[in-house]
Amino acid sequence: MNLTFAVTVVLFLLVLLAWALRTPRRTRSLDEDALNFLGDGERPHITHLPQIRQALADADFEFLRSRGREKLASQLRKERRKVALNYLPAVQEDFEKMLHIGRIVAVLSPEVKTVEEWERLRLTMRFYLRYHLIRFALQCGLAPIPQLSELSQLVSALSIRMEMAVKELGERAALAAEITSSFGGGGVNPV
Repeated sequence: MNLTFAVTVVLFLLVLLAWALRTPRRTRSLDEDALNFLGDGERPHITHLPQIRQALADADFEFLRSRGREKLASQLRKERRKVALNYLPAVQEDFEKMLHIGRIVAVLSPEVKTVEEWERLRLTMRFYLRYHLIRFALQCGLAPIPQLSELSQLVSALSIRMEMAVKELGERAALAAEITSSFGGGGVNPV
């Protein structure tokens, strides 16, 4: 049994390595509109999560099976898994935008410590592990609704943290400008 488990783990890691080494379909530019979420509050992965959860729920498939439409239920399940697979890149893009904003905040804020950098690395590893496991589960025909929700919540929590950090950074900049202007800018370094 231990040998079977070890072989399974090795095969899984080889599949992940092969996937990681593949050439991406397209390159994303994270610099374009990286801070756009602050203006309009748009979060594509959040706006579509309820529909994705509904699409993967068993109720429609059970209804079709109860009516003798097994083939249609199977086809519908396959198409809905494809929709969920197409949803995952939106979650990944939002996550990458939040990381990009986090790097900008880290450069602009001298208070960022190494611990926060380690936390960002840990969060990135956690996100991509979950992301690839969900993708693998969907490709295998499973519907990991709770895991998909957790992944989306992870990105949402990061988004909230980034919004708070940017707000705090803005407040500090406004305070520094106010202090500078109250002294007439007489050689006071606001940073």
